[in-house]
Amino acid sequence: MYFHHLSQMTAREMFPGYFGKFIHTGTSTVAFWEIKAGSPIPEHSHVHEQIMHVVEGEFELTVDGTPQLLTAGAVVTIPSNIVHKGHAVTDCKVIDIFMPEREDYK
Repeated sequence: MYFHHLSQMTAREMFPGYFGKFIHTGTSTVAFWEIKAGSPIPEHSHVHEQIMHVVEGEFELTVDGTPQLLTAGAVVTIPSNIVHKGHAVTDCKVIDIFMPEREDYK
């Protein structure tokens, strides 16, 4: 499938407060998140490289021990196997790109 429209996709709550819509290409996954204020993501790492773009709101992210308050327009690159965690300070919209594809998000 070449064309997608987010309004025609159903969001899934993958973690408490994290509602995602996903596009899988075979080599990458794009995740479109709506995140409720106060929702945490615990410290973790994964084999996937990750690019995170905050579209709306404020998200506090700690990457490899370094915390940063991210606001709309912020972009973060997280290499494979780097420990990170965070939480939504406000309601947020975030886009994540993962390489390789996230099988666990299918």
